[in-house]
Amino acid sequence: MAGLFITFEGMEGAGKTTLIQKLAAHFSASGRDVLITREPGGSGLGKKLRTIILNAEEKISSSAELFLFLADRAEHIEDVIKPALEQGKIVLCDRFTDSTVAYQGYGRGMDRALLETLNGVAAGGLVPDLTVVLDLEPEVGLSRAKKRNAEQNLTVEEGRFEAEALIFHRKIRQGFLEMAQSGGRFFVVDAMQDAEAVFEQVKRKIENMPETEKQR
Repeated sequence: MAGLFITFEGMEGAGKTTLIQKLAAHFSASGRDVLITREPGGSGLGKKLRTIILNAEEKISSSAELFLFLADRAEHIEDVIKPALEQGKIVLCDRFTDSTVAYQGYGRGMDRALLETLNGVAAGGLVPDLTVVLDLEPEVGLSRAKKRNAEQNLTVEEGRFEAEALIFHRKIRQGFLEMAQSGGRFFVVDAMQDAEAVFEQVKRKIENMPETEKQR
């Protein structure tokens, strides 16, 4: 049985974690093996890199930030994602290559063509079967993310991007929406809706994918 690789992208505070958990519960109950993972931090090495990359007090240049994300991705794919797909699992990944283009490209202003090339190297040519983009106003997402970090005592440890100015987050949203205009594997969902409505839309989308239909 072939695996299914689904990635989730969007603004900080868009609700990716909640959606992924609901989808995992649904497909597990349907008899599928599901793996939840994330970037950065999905592998053993990635967990160590995450403590550096997302720490708001760690001074990192844009280039160093980029290569830390790429190192995380290369290890993540070889150690976690590829083995799970080979075992026929549905892999639900919180962020992947599109976040690099949105954050380091649109947000940091790095060359997007170069980022696409580097993504291809780090990912070893692996492309998601479906990319769900959760879209919402940056002001709303940023407020949600800051509140979440404060409640979990993660304002410093996980707060690098939440500490960025609003204009940075507007550029990221623009990036995701422009990438999604290509259609193909992208599926944009209004994340201003309640969590259940978002879940139902994405669940239907996944269930109507050709591979998923074959596996029922």
